[in-house]
Amino acid sequence: MKTIRGILIGSAAFLLTAGCMSSTTGTRKAFEPSADAASQYYELGARYYKNGSYDLAKQRLKLALELDPKLATAHMMLALTYEQLDNMRLATKHYNEAVRLAPNSYDTRNAYAVFLCRQQRFDEAMKQFDRALKVPDNESPELVMTNAGACMTQKPDYERAEKYFRDALQERPTHGEALLQLAALKRKTGDNLHARAFLQRYHERNKMSAATLYLGVQIEKALGDDRAATDYANQLLNEFPNSLEARQVREAR
Repeated sequence: MKTIRGILIGSAAFLLTAGCMSSTTGTRKAFEPSADAASQYYELGARYYKNGSYDLAKQRLKLALELDPKLATAHMMLALTYEQLDNMRLATKHYNEAVRLAPNSYDTRNAYAVFLCRQQRFDEAMKQFDRALKVPDNESPELVMTNAGACMTQKPDYERAEKYFRDALQERPTHGEALLQLAALKRKTGDNLHARAFLQRYHERNKMSAATLYLGVQIEKALGDDRAATDYANQLLNEFPNSLEARQVREAR
């Protein structure tokens, strides 16, 4: 899983609407300069972003903001786009503008916090995470808490990270990302019995991946259970033979 590799949970999904326009590049009738046109340009930019066409996404999102400079979602998506284009200065500018225009959007603050954490601006990131958690209509506090914990793992501040993960599980005991993060954290800190328990809870409700199976190999080896480690390794080799983790298992044999 990405979270094991220290990558925070994705922050763009909430911006990608189901009813986006077709992402064709041919000649089209120009949009009329209206409030709806800004939304249409935003949706087209979001579709381009989702497809990895970042230059085209940037063009459409800038057009959306020319029509409606206060469209917070367009600022947010443009910030994400500039991040992909490795322009952190403009990414920061548009993240700040999105937060200014939508101060009570927990999605926006969560996405900005993820960005700040990637920049190793941990204190600023935690302020945004905590403000996101204080938004009254936050429908996904466990997601924000898990991101905050992952951020603290990177700092590293393991005690604070664990508290956020456990808080996330208080909100939703089956939250897979929090369970997986705790398994990885406990493995990192040498508490392999708890790492095993959290990984087992994760696998009860979530599909196994090359990364989670490899984590299982590491945990069971640390606990001295060679049979369990071999079972994880064989499943990894059978189901994900071309993965990096499978190669690491083969090299270790």
